[in-house]
Amino acid sequence: MKLKSNRSDNIRTFIIENVSNHSSDIAGVAAKKFDVSRQAINSYLKKLVQENILFSDGATRNKRYILVRQEVWAKKYAIEEGLAEDIVWRNDIAQLLGFLPKNVINIWDYAFSEMFNNAIDHSEGKFIDVQMVKTAFVTSMIIKDDGVGIFKKIQKKFNLLDERHAILELSKGKLTTAPEQHSGEGIFFTSRIVNNFAIFSGETHFSHEYGEAHDWIFEIQAIEPGTKVIMQIENNTQHNAKDIFDYFTNGDDYGFYKTIVPVRLAQYGDDMLVSRSQAKRLLARIDRFKSVIFDFEGVNSIGQSFADEIFRVFHNQNKQIELFKTNANADILNMISRATVGYSLPVNLSE
Repeated sequence: MKLKSNRSDNIRTFIIENVSNHSSDIAGVAAKKFDVSRQAINSYLKKLVQENILFSDGATRNKRYILVRQEVWAKKYAIEEGLAEDIVWRNDIAQLLGFLPKNVINIWDYAFSEMFNNAIDHSEGKFIDVQMVKTAFVTSMIIKDDGVGIFKKIQKKFNLLDERHAILELSKGKLTTAPEQHSGEGIFFTSRIVNNFAIFSGETHFSHEYGEAHDWIFEIQAIEPGTKVIMQIENNTQHNAKDIFDYFTNGDDYGFYKTIVPVRLAQYGDDMLVSRSQAKRLLARIDRFKSVIFDFEGVNSIGQSFADEIFRVFHNQNKQIELFKTNANADILNMISRATVGYSLPVNLSE
């Protein structure tokens, strides 16, 4: 009887987790997955509709299913003295999340607190809008301010080339425009502990997906001022915030000592990564870490000067820092090998 119950739970869970991508053919997909009839799956779908977990529309042959929004909530907060992320979390957000698993609540606690506090301390805006949508599968949250824009502020503060350059620095971690108040770790860790993370600001969109080694940058049309952060966490996600902290920190003192540098963010359009100036831009602030992984995902080739500046010159001047590389193709590995003759560096390192 227990085995039957587990199978039933597995079918329900599969439907809930996959219906968003298979709204019109979820019955067929689930039937194939569990080797049962479509009629059997239809009974599960009918029950989920009755429980207000799914909504269905259309005729029998063309029926579509979507997850019901179980919680839709929004509130505007004035940025003024006394506004604090812990009070908003305790009085509003935590109650709305309900009885989610403890690890999920802990992730939301950290992610919301860091992003809301960033808006209070850094946005220079007047208001913060928070929106939340919760279904049986995933909870989504938007935190938006009407301030100067995070990428533009970083660009101006550090005299960077443009907003894209600001994202390159942000992706390394330990970057803050107010070092007396912040460590610069909030966005880095938040982007890696939630399932999906995105920032829209100015003409740039930055995003990261849990488990992926690389970040994504897209150019967008600037529609509204300020910064909009979008976060999604699956309600039954299995990972813990501690898993991410442990990976990037020292187990003894929890110092933030490791970072992954997405090399392709130093590449503009069809430009080749060939110069020492490009390499130096990539190396900025790297000396704050003990272990650095250069991720060559999306990079087809590099020049000799670029490789030499990172893997010979910088390494020779900073031997206390471990340098690794991952996702490097044969051409890139060959160029690095030419630059590191006589030096001992790992040929590749999988994450």
